[in-house]
Amino acid sequence: MSAQPHVLIVEDEEAQREVLAYNLEAEGFRVSRAEDGEEGLLMVAEDAPDVMVLDWMLPRVTGIEVCRRLKIDPATRGIAIIMLSARTEEVDKVRGLETGADDYVTKPYSVTELMARVRSQLRRVRPTTVGQVLAYDDILLDAETHRVSRDGESLKLGPTEFRLLSTFMEKPGRVWSRDQLLDRVWGRDIYVDTRTVDVHVGRLRKALTATGGSDPVRTVRGAGYALG
Repeated sequence: MSAQPHVLIVEDEEAQREVLAYNLEAEGFRVSRAEDGEEGLLMVAEDAPDVMVLDWMLPRVTGIEVCRRLKIDPATRGIAIIMLSARTEEVDKVRGLETGADDYVTKPYSVTELMARVRSQLRRVRPTTVGQVLAYDDILLDAETHRVSRDGESLKLGPTEFRLLSTFMEKPGRVWSRDQLLDRVWGRDIYVDTRTVDVHVGRLRKALTATGGSDPVRTVRGAGYALG
């Protein structure tokens, strides 16, 4: 089972929040909910989502301010933000996008259209969840056929090693802590010891170097692992 893409809905209107959550969960997304901007920021700090559906008009901290804070912080800049707003003026849309929002949807909106926008943003931030081929140096990973090759030669990877490599290849150079890898690869609902990560990284390294190439996985002391 591949780790589910994670969507955070920050919306103060409960009915809208629940309709969105229901539809997203039905499509296999892991969904978190927040009802104001402050709670949304706290939830991002605890468990950063892949995509955030963010209402403009929120109590405590406005959606536009939430967006601004997340986009100026290098640790959260990569979260795809879809801004929801009843404001239909062009100047408001421009302001939302200039603050860093990746997309802007005006209310009332079609749930079907919003789901398509979420999938579109997900294709950008997590390509392996929607069947694209990833490349890093001489390594190719095909998410749809679950095949990995290096310098043209096919590699044998177990399902966990495949998900680990997918995660690394989505963001080459990014340092992943063991806890982040546990969340992304095993899922938050499963208890796995962090040492298990080291075991599977070891297996991944063995598979990647089986055809004679150098080890592309870097150990960052006290922090975790990175690709390249």
